[in-house]
Amino acid sequence: MGNRYQYTTTPRKLEPDYNTQRKKKSNLKVVKDVKRQEIKVSKEQKKQQVKITILIVIVFAVLLTVSYRNSQINESFSEVQSLKKELSSLEKENEQLKVSIENSLNLNYIEQMAKEKLGMQRLTNKETVYINLPKKDYTEAASEKVEKNKETWYEKIWNGIKNIINNE
Repeated sequence: MGNRYQYTTTPRKLEPDYNTQRKKKSNLKVVKDVKRQEIKVSKEQKKQQVKITILIVIVFAVLLTVSYRNSQINESFSEVQSLKKELSSLEKENEQLKVSIENSLNLNYIEQMAKEKLGMQRLTNKETVYINLPKKDYTEAASEKVEKNKETWYEKIWNGIKNIINNE
């Protein structure tokens, strides 16, 4: 193959070098097609496969547990948020009720409601009736009705035990 320079416009066909192909023998051997059942797996390979399977199951279980726990946390968080909203609305309603109670205790407000809703009017001097009451006091002093029990709690217990013994 000395000179490779070509003087024509048509390309030259290269012929394969048969000698170099014969020298390159591969170390590959042709294996017969073996059924899957006939392939023998060593004990170490079986142990390795079992370990990998167990590891995959454990990793899946851990991921499943983490996912479940996150869903519980999300549910609890949303419940807390809804309870906070409910609390704020109840606090707002409570403040409004306090304001309405304060307004209802105002005498001017009471008079206005009596006039508007009930149709009431103020009494004139002609409509006022005065009543004479006797000067006698009908209240009784609280000290007159109080009866003091002179027996203490341990005396009551002792007397109860005596009564039980005497009845038998």
